[in-house]
Amino acid sequence: MGKLNPKQVENLTEPGTYEDGDGLRLVVKPTGRKSWLLRFQLAGRRREMGLGSFPEVSLKKARLEASAKRSQLSNGVDPLAARDIERAAQREAQRTSEAKQLKFETLAEEYCEAHGGAWSEKWRKGWLRKLELYAFAQIGKLSAEEISTPQVLKVLQPIWATKTRTADEVRGQIEQVLDAAKARNLREGENPARWRGHLDNLLSRAEKKKARKREHFEALRWQDVPSLIAKLKADNTQASFAAQLLIMTSARAHMVRFARWDEFDLEAGTWCLPDERMKMRVAFVIPLADEVVKLVQSIPRAGGTSYLFPGQGKTGVMHANAIRTLLHGMEYDHVTRHGFRSSFRDWAGECTHYPREVCEMALAHDERDQTEGAYSRSDFLEKRRSLMIDWARFVCSATAPAN
Repeated sequence: MGKLNPKQVENLTEPGTYEDGDGLRLVVKPTGRKSWLLRFQLAGRRREMGLGSFPEVSLKKARLEASAKRSQLSNGVDPLAARDIERAAQREAQRTSEAKQLKFETLAEEYCEAHGGAWSEKWRKGWLRKLELYAFAQIGKLSAEEISTPQVLKVLQPIWATKTRTADEVRGQIEQVLDAAKARNLREGENPARWRGHLDNLLSRAEKKKARKREHFEALRWQDVPSLIAKLKADNTQASFAAQLLIMTSARAHMVRFARWDEFDLEAGTWCLPDERMKMRVAFVIPLADEVVKLVQSIPRAGGTSYLFPGQGKTGVMHANAIRTLLHGMEYDHVTRHGFRSSFRDWAGECTHYPREVCEMALAHDERDQTEGAYSRSDFLEKRRSLMIDWARFVCSATAPAN
């Protein structure tokens, strides 16, 4: 039974400390302020812990709190440390709650800021501009949690038939932003902007296929690639090294331009690209043939930069048109950089017996559907290695085969 009673606690005005028992005491300040204090011993040391002010914390509540803290002590728990952990958890919960109120427009800007360092200024502005034109009016003021499939469709349906390629790019951007939000615990569940196994059931696949067909890149005939490689080998310039790497790995141009030394493991014969550098935002490993390893080893390594092909512009890498300018100077102005991927794919289809899925995966195209992908998660690395070795040997051959 405690020594104090509610009436006494209410009427005490004389400054001092008044014991209730078992370490609980009421402290009255000269100002008249009253507060509860619990004294206890832990590991031989005397500790004190505030339990709140009166009348916010009544005598009954103070006794309950003191009893709970003594129970913690009997279980070997430090009440002060436990309170600190609880308060930290509350602060984190508050921060998370506040973060979940961030609007999609803000999240998109933050995503662009986080990843845009590896983009050109033109691409960075265009990335945000597409969202401003087609998405922000519908979902810009919604939080990540509030965006579901109907909201995404509201963005895409008006432009899916007339601007399919742009609509699919916007869809991909929304997917990226929402994936980042999920990684920050700002939303839960599946991504409503995901194409395979989701929006492909709601939007016309035919329109998307037609848009892909319209995206045509002039390609060099695969029979003519070895002679171009021979000419490039005679030109020891940065653009030539980049062009050779582009052709022999069938990588995309931006992957080559922003290639970093720490992405290459020449002993293992791999080029490991992180997810943020891939078009589909999935990390990818490119197997390197011996010819490619020798090529990378021959590239001069400039000091003060982590890039294979550094430049003087804002991006820190060589100009986007450097390879194209080189090809034009060599009278290959009828082909594009991206077209070499078509050259490789045509060669693989006509001259090899590698399975289609291996050839497509070599281009970082995973065309398995969601169900198939769930059971077959291989990236066919070793099969792709054999394929790329054969491709490198072909393009580095002295002469092209007869037509």
